[in-house]
Parts: sequence; structure tokens; C-alpha cells
Amino acid sequence: MVRVSYQQKPYRRALMETWGATCTPSPSDRTAAGRAILAKRPDHPGSLGIAISEAVEIAAQRDDTKYALGSVLNHVLLHQTVVGLEAMTQLEMADDYPDVVVGCTGGGSNFAGIAFPFLGAQLRGGKKIHIVAVEPAACPSLTRGRYAYDFGDTAHLTPLTKMHTLGSTFTPPGFHAGGLRYHGMAPLVSHVKQLGLIEARAYHQISCFEAGVLFARVEGILPAPEANHAVRGAIDEALRCKEEGVSRAILFNLCGHGHFDMQAYMDYFAGKLTDQNYDEAELAMALAGLPSVSA
Repeated sequence: MVRVSYQQKPYRRALMETWGATCTPSPSDRTAAGRAILAKRPDHPGSLGIAISEAVEIAAQRDDTKYALGSVLNHVLLHQTVVGLEAMTQLEMADDYPDVVVGCTGGGSNFAGIAFPFLGAQLRGGKKIHIVAVEPAACPSLTRGRYAYDFGDTAHLTPLTKMHTLGSTFTPPGFHAGGLRYHGMAPLVSHVKQLGLIEARAYHQISCFEAGVLFARVEGILPAPEANHAVRGAIDEALRCKEEGVSRAILFNLCGHGHFDMQAYMDYFAGKLTDQNYDEAELAMALAGLPSVSA
């Protein structure tokens, strides 16, 4: 478990331990990748890229263990599109169709799951819609990353993938939307961004929590910090419609509840939550270290 999430989300850890799991903060001393990082920075907060490296290393050394990626790769996006396909059926039952589709983006599978079926219909001659990918300003791979070949993990144990990336060694600050703290973006999401088929936006976490609290008070559902980014995007789209005096159907993916993230909400209400920015120097160094791939 990424170290900063291990510290910020004790209830998730407790839930896993209830069912017999052992949670180890990453980077750890259990792998060569983890030990190498801790030797340089003992207080390293960790990242998804580092956690992937450690998991892959452990799986590769054990005959009884396999590693299955849960995000980023295109086959995962394909599986996730069941979400968008179900949304299509639900909208058909309501005799409606979206003008705008919004999803939060970290690795890209959640966003693609809701957006790609509608994008596919558009590319096959269907209604043209506005698709918005919302990412954290502290880890903005789509809006700030480079479209290049890069590794999916920090220790370079995974294959090279062409994607929008901040560099595999980039460590984002410890904002609360841990599921969005990934250096790269799924190849297909990156591709449609390059084609201009989607818009990408980056938001800081305080405005996202503000949107999440508003949504909870109106709808009775408390979103996860990651989902708050999509809520923020949907609210902004609704406000834009109000300013323009038009009516549009806005579909967004509420991808998770925040019941295991109450410390983040407590920090927000106490005024302790801060908008964190990435280190420009670290980003420049990570991008400079991208692998050289000949055409």
C-alpha cells in the first residue's frame, strides 16, 4: 500500500486486515526496488509507480503468485466499459442521452469505462458530445505530461507504453485522492487526447472537496476524494450551462464513496487541507529521464 495512503487511510488498511491481509507501506524493505528508494530517501511517501514495482518484483519471484494490473492497460479499459454500456441502457430507459460526459482520471480506466462507449458511438456517426477528463493539479499527466514512451513503474520492470507521462520516477505530493497519484495515463486515453476527442482539466483538491460536500448535502451520497474531481467537473459544466442559458444532459461517474476517507473530510472541515503543487524541478528531472526510443 502506498505509504502516504497507508498513513492517510487507516480504515482501508483495517478493513483488509479484518479479512486476513497484511498491509505493508511502500516503499518497503521487502524488495530490492523498495530498499533502493529508501536508501536515497528514508521518509519517501511512495507512489503508485513504486508500489507496482514492488508488487511485480515479489510476484516474479514466487511460483504461486501472479500480478494482475487493475488500471492503465488497454484491456482493463475494455473491461471497464461495462460501466458506460450500462449507463447507455439506463439513459435509454429514461429517454435521454448525454451532451457532456465527465470522469476523473488517474490511470484512465475509470474515465474510459464511462466515456469510451459514448465516444465509440460518436465515432460511428452518433451524436457528438463533450467529454471531460478531470485530473488532480498535483499530478497532471494529461495536462502537463509528455506524450512519449515510458515505463509503467518506477523500477522499470514493466513494458514500455506510449502515454502521457510525468516520468516514471516522478513522485506526486501526498494529496488525498490516492487513486489518482499515478505518473502516466492509459495509452488509449492518451491517444484520444492527442486526437482532440476529449478535453482534460486539472483541479486542486480543496475545490474538489468543496464540490463533494455540496453533492453529499444535496444527494445524500458522500463521494470518495477521487470521485470529487468528477463532481467538480460536472458542477462546473452545470454552471457553464446556467451562464449560457442552455439545458444540457450531464453524465458523470461517481466511482466510489468516501466512507473510508473521513479523515480527509475532517481535515477539510478543520481547514487543514491544503492545495499541493508538484515540484517543477522534480518533474523536469523525471521527464529528462524518459527512455530514448527510436522511431
